Amino acid sequence: MGEEVKAQEFTRGDRTRYREKVRRNLDVFARMLREARFDTDDPMTGLELELNLVDKAGDPAMCNAEVLAEIADEDFQTELGQFNVEINLAPARLREGGLSAFETNLRRSLNDAEEKSARVGAQLVMVGILPTLDEGHMSRSTLSGNPRYRLLSEQILHARGEDIEIAITGAERLRTTTDSIVPEAACTSTQLHVQTSPDQFAAYWNASQVVSSVQLALGANSPYLLGKELWRETRIPLFEQATDTRSAELEAQGVRPRVWFGERWITSVFDLFEENVRYFPALLPILDDHEDPLTVLEAGGTPSLAELKLHNGTIYRWNRPVYDIAHGVPHLRVENRVLAAGPTVADTMANAAFYFGLVRYLADHERPLWSQMSFSAAEENFHVAARDGIEALVYWPGVGQVRATELVLRKLLPQARAGLDAWGVPGAESDRLLGIIEQRCLTGVNGAEWFVGRMRDRGEENRFDALRATLLEYRERMHTNEPVHTWD
Repeated sequence: MGEEVKAQEFTRGDRTRYREKVRRNLDVFARMLREARFDTDDPMTGLELELNLVDKAGDPAMCNAEVLAEIADEDFQTELGQFNVEINLAPARLREGGLSAFETNLRRSLNDAEEKSARVGAQLVMVGILPTLDEGHMSRSTLSGNPRYRLLSEQILHARGEDIEIAITGAERLRTTTDSIVPEAACTSTQLHVQTSPDQFAAYWNASQVVSSVQLALGANSPYLLGKELWRETRIPLFEQATDTRSAELEAQGVRPRVWFGERWITSVFDLFEENVRYFPALLPILDDHEDPLTVLEAGGTPSLAELKLHNGTIYRWNRPVYDIAHGVPHLRVENRVLAAGPTVADTMANAAFYFGLVRYLADHERPLWSQMSFSAAEENFHVAARDGIEALVYWPGVGQVRATELVLRKLLPQARAGLDAWGVPGAESDRLLGIIEQRCLTGVNGAEWFVGRMRDRGEENRFDALRATLLEYRERMHTNEPVHTWD
């Protein structure tokens, strides 16, 4: 999201030329897949974390530019809202103690950023939706200064032709409208990257789709939005609605949304990029006139495929395919965008270990799990888990309807452990991190459950006063780095 673009307007001709260039990129991408030009020897993993900024009272702090200037670290970047920043950790191989390296680097970077943010009156919070956001924060003035964000907001509203409606029913009901994509900024996530070969990409993507529901059930951490208790992972319906370019009529016709779980199991990474080009008009038709991808490829180079990448970045799959280049060599990876941020670094790394281990096990398994369940069942699991969190019942092949926590304890934890073994993760590291997942299942406490429980303890207190007090307590416990299931 943070890629720099210049403020501009687009003509009909721009869109026509962009479509032609994207299709040419797609043809070149198909040829690269056939010719096996990708880095596949020693897969890397990656982690990104989006963070919220608050003031001492727990209210949003609209100062990410000042915070980033103080931090002065290229690993930290701007995000959509002025109360957001993002940290991108250096990729690592899991067999080389990658999980421990992520954890050490994340804690060190966050501690340093916290100290420097305090100089401008801001504090960092890892949470899926900042519970102290109110309607007054949902204006266009809240967008970050990067022209890309305002341009993207304008293009989404232009495509839609009317204001965006947010309508979510959970424990309570929320109905509101917005004239920008600022509500998307309320959604802060943990993003996990796993590099894979073209031959194995489909297996890793399909596996990621299958396990997304369980990730949500275990890691739900977004129970409040604009003062309302909604879904346990309210990020999911909020993000789906906040960037919806469809009018009600187009939705009724079955036009696909840009925030998309998908509609089928795939057999190749090409399936996803081809769907992007076939189904979705460009939002940001920005051309790279300096590169002809076919000329670069035939000269022995690696084309950037800039238009294909930019277009892919405006289609918000929960498991996104990524084409990228490192040291002149192209590679593919799955970007898992399901999880909320937080509550602690320890919880974040436990979630990462569970995901990396389980998708490795499922992708390597000789009988694919996704061949035993419909895609629609996986999608239903996803939304049920977002709504119900750690109490969710999901469908699982060979098991039927089962509580997600029971499924994890009986079946998925051993599989995740086997997958981590296959990555070469040391046993002690696997035991420690998967032990956090096990205890979270046994106690039935994740970030969302803890927060809702503390709010209920506060009884009839003014809702926003209670949200501020609970958030400050949450933040204090976040800094202990004790997993959320141990919080009393």
